[in-house]
Amino acid sequence: MTTIAYRRARLDERICRMICPIASGMVGVCLTGIGLLHLGVVAGRRGSFADDMLAIDALLFLVATLASYLSLRSLDQRRLHGMERIADATFIVAMLVLTAACFVITYAMSA
Repeated sequence: MTTIAYRRARLDERICRMICPIASGMVGVCLTGIGLLHLGVVAGRRGSFADDMLAIDALLFLVATLASYLSLRSLDQRRLHGMERIADATFIVAMLVLTAACFVITYAMSA
């Protein structure tokens, strides 16, 4: 393995090692947000679109976690890079959805 290929393999492994625990923790954050929003519904406030966004977001973080985990388990470099790209892309999309959900929650609560 050349030096450049070795560095790329190490970099991909480090990225996957970071995405896996962060994304799985973010699933918990989404579920906590859904639970808190449902407590608000029980307390008399109406439901919002934000809990649906958080549920979709939890699924996106789960996909990122699974893709990251599978890339760590892969022995094939081509599959590792493919799974790493999927993990990376879904993690970024999930973070954007989470940010949008935060805005919806903030402005729905103030209205």
